[in-house]
Amino acid sequence: MTGAEAETPPADSPQHEATPVEALPGGLPAAIEAILMVVDEPVATPRLATALGRPEPEVVRVLHDLAAEYRGRAGMRPRGFALREVAQGWRIYSAEPFADLVGRFVLDGQTARLTQAALETLAIVAYRQPVTRGQISAVRGVNVDGVVRTLSARGLVAEVGADPASGALLYGTTGYFLERMGLGSLDELPALAPHLPDIEALGVETKEIS
Repeated sequence: MTGAEAETPPADSPQHEATPVEALPGGLPAAIEAILMVVDEPVATPRLATALGRPEPEVVRVLHDLAAEYRGRAGMRPRGFALREVAQGWRIYSAEPFADLVGRFVLDGQTARLTQAALETLAIVAYRQPVTRGQISAVRGVNVDGVVRTLSARGLVAEVGADPASGALLYGTTGYFLERMGLGSLDELPALAPHLPDIEALGVETKEIS
């Protein structure tokens, strides 16, 4: 068998070629919306452009057009959500005028006690903040995306910035956390920190998917 023959795939080999964006219903704007609906953190423009197979300037133009459309530009009704560029990436958020309404909905029925997983995650954030979700996962040994969302919904943790090296969101505790714990400041936390591993000692990769 020659080298050329070895490199030729069998006739019955499955071919998985992505459908061109322009062939999808709604084209590039709809494709961008589809991706942004499933991200938990802001996604950088270069990553969007790579996934979509389109030039970055074109993707940036469409992102700004969508953001303007959601704001309710001339002749269009305002939406209940907004597209914003934060932490060097793009993400869809609830529109600011609806913040109180969304907050009431999310917190409704959230009076149950925190699970053991939530308490462990909250302790890591409290003692190692600011910390990324990847670093929390490294300490606990499991994915913590859902738990962090629960703690955020309850107002116990919040986004406090972005890691300068990776762009991953950093989390810290809130004033409400201190209030619920009966603390005046984080300095009053019990001496649990010595029992938690240092983030640096874990050798955690700081690069995280947006």
